[in-house]
Amino acid sequence: MKIASRRLLSAAMILACARIASAQTADDVIEKHLAALGGRTAITKLTSRSLAGTMTFSTPAGDVSGTIEIMNQPPNKVRTLTKLDLSSQGVGVVVVEQRFDGTSGYVLDSIRGNRDITGNQLENLKNTVFPSPFLNYKERGVTIDLGEREKVNGRDAYVLIVKPKSGSISRQFIDAESYVTVRLVLKLDVPEAGEVEQTTEFSDYREVDGVKIPFGIRVTSALQNFSISVTKVEHNVKIDETLFSKPVSSK
Repeated sequence: MKIASRRLLSAAMILACARIASAQTADDVIEKHLAALGGRTAITKLTSRSLAGTMTFSTPAGDVSGTIEIMNQPPNKVRTLTKLDLSSQGVGVVVVEQRFDGTSGYVLDSIRGNRDITGNQLENLKNTVFPSPFLNYKERGVTIDLGEREKVNGRDAYVLIVKPKSGSISRQFIDAESYVTVRLVLKLDVPEAGEVEQTTEFSDYREVDGVKIPFGIRVTSALQNFSISVTKVEHNVKIDETLFSKPVSSK
């Protein structure tokens, strides 16, 4: 009996050691994620991105369609231009342009009026790092923990809990087989609405200039639901720096 017990104990210890040896860490998942996208070398070669696509926005009166353009430039400059056709609702075409130059943000809104971006929304824009927030996250003072695995659309996913120095904590779901991001969840502090949880789903990854990009994006929250179908992606294009800044006429 004693010999059998010792053998069972030894076997249990071997299995435990094997589990520890095969356990993933946050950095393990991040490195596999970067490799899956194309690798650090290919990603760091990106000096800008220009993306265009179509957009479907859900409203109480039904779905409305439009277009979206997104421009990115390191380290975190971004410009987003959306145009929604609300003619069926008697409004016409609604144009919303959001600009962030790395420090300050501004919105040009044909319906709600122009305004500065402040508070939590501004901090979150500062954390939107291009070409990848995982490349040098430690240098930026960001902490990333590995949470328990969860299911996303029936598939296992690693959960990376991203804690920036300021702004919203996010949960990034990395597919356990393909190692691409399939879901992003974060809570936003929205003026006049309070804290709102927003979920973004990513799908239909395609390779552009050696780097995989999601061509399908769906965003859901208690405030808004919309989907984006990307139609065109260009890298390392020349972007007018003024497009990221508040227009001079608005200062």
